[in-house]
Amino acid sequence: MKKQYLEIGKIVNRHGLNGTVKVMPWCDSPDFLCEFETLYRGAKHIPMTVERAAVQKNTVLIKFEGVDTPEAADALRNAVLFMDRNDVELDEDSYFVQDLLGMTVKDADSGTVYGKLTDVLQTGANDVYEVTAEDGRKLLVPVIPQVVLRIDDETDTVLIRPLEGLFD
Repeated sequence: MKKQYLEIGKIVNRHGLNGTVKVMPWCDSPDFLCEFETLYRGAKHIPMTVERAAVQKNTVLIKFEGVDTPEAADALRNAVLFMDRNDVELDEDSYFVQDLLGMTVKDADSGTVYGKLTDVLQTGANDVYEVTAEDGRKLLVPVIPQVVLRIDDETDTVLIRPLEGLFD
């Protein structure tokens, strides 16, 4: 079952005197975090209306409605922010990392199960899936069309065709 709310960042500090907070984004791009009108705070997913948001270096400065003083901003420090998955329409063949984690990784030709997808590493050129085999070995799978053939979110399966020598 897919999570309704997905972690998107963490408030790390306040910025200035008007209640603005500095957020460390946990998404592909800090710009993505600026697209939301509402974010949700903490495990109870308390809705917070975004008045304005702007990227500053690798962080995002967010002014939330009702957070107007340095003290109010300080009280939010270390709060994890979530997004509602219904607020985003993903491009075809795009996935939330949270949805990929735990999927079974199988050989598209032989049906051999390599293990579970346990992490997605961002390398710049292309992502790399970290797959943990039953024996605990870590296998690295480049996310390129020649290797990752299909992601089936109905069966929670990633079908791959490893390049020769990939797992040697």
